[in-house]
Amino acid sequence: MVGVKDQNDRRDSWHHGGWIAKMVIWLLLVILMFFLPNVVITVYGTLSKFGAGLFLLVQVIILLDFTHSWNDAWVEKDEQKWYIALLAVSVGCYLAAFVFSGILFIWFNPSGHDCGLNIFFIVMTMVLAFSFGIIALHPAVNGSLLPASVISVYCAYVCYTGLSSEPRDYVCNGLHNKSSAVSTSTLILGMLTTVLSVLYSALRAGSSTTFLSPPSSPKSGSKKPLLEGEDVEEGKGKKETEAQPVTYSYSFFHLIFALASMYSAMLLSGWTSSSESSDLVDVGWTSVWVRICTEWVTAALYVWILVAPLILPGREFF
Repeated sequence: MVGVKDQNDRRDSWHHGGWIAKMVIWLLLVILMFFLPNVVITVYGTLSKFGAGLFLLVQVIILLDFTHSWNDAWVEKDEQKWYIALLAVSVGCYLAAFVFSGILFIWFNPSGHDCGLNIFFIVMTMVLAFSFGIIALHPAVNGSLLPASVISVYCAYVCYTGLSSEPRDYVCNGLHNKSSAVSTSTLILGMLTTVLSVLYSALRAGSSTTFLSPPSSPKSGSKKPLLEGEDVEEGKGKKETEAQPVTYSYSFFHLIFALASMYSAMLLSGWTSSSESSDLVDVGWTSVWVRICTEWVTAALYVWILVAPLILPGREFF
């Protein structure tokens, strides 16, 4: 699908049609997987670690895009009730983030044990949440409290998933007695966020926004009509024969699905790390550090979005 620009391209029909053939090919590929040598699966597992990490980054970008779209939609209504709603949701999200972080202290800092690493992760989460609000409300920054609060809740959630992925024999994991339940809940939450990310990217691709739209697309932000003035009259006969540009990037659209499948594979296999129990998924120090690093990357991207216009005043940011 790389390079598909308009509907004249034969691949455009491949993208939108041929569902029976696609299902048959998919079933054949599923069956073929059972006959492939182990080395192929091992190579795919190695590649999937990088692909899954990239998908987590895509998730962050999708979340940032969602929060800013949400904030802009309510601000554009320019009514007092919507401003009150923005404030109420923002305060509620911040309260949830700090309350949840406090609960993490109880779960992952049991008394009588030296759990400095867990304390560092939780305190860093709270510091980041507080910093988001300070930076977003600074007069020099064109920010808003709603995105800051939503990102704070997300960081607290990612911190929880990271801490809950600690090995069950780790003394600082206060949920080790409920490892199977925690592992199952982590799997469900991870799969749910994956599905929501893919669905949101699909909806954004078909909407009138620019999230997946290529520069040549009529949805890429250009409001200039394709034909103006007399050209409209002269071009009536050609209107039906001219191919319409694609409304979003097909290649990027499919790339998100491919990365999501890699992330799902890593989630189900615990990032290919061996576990003492086959009943536990996404458990191990690899999963912990992947989650924590994802939280920090999320924070860095959000702060960069806020301060970039100040650091690079000569550039335009949309």
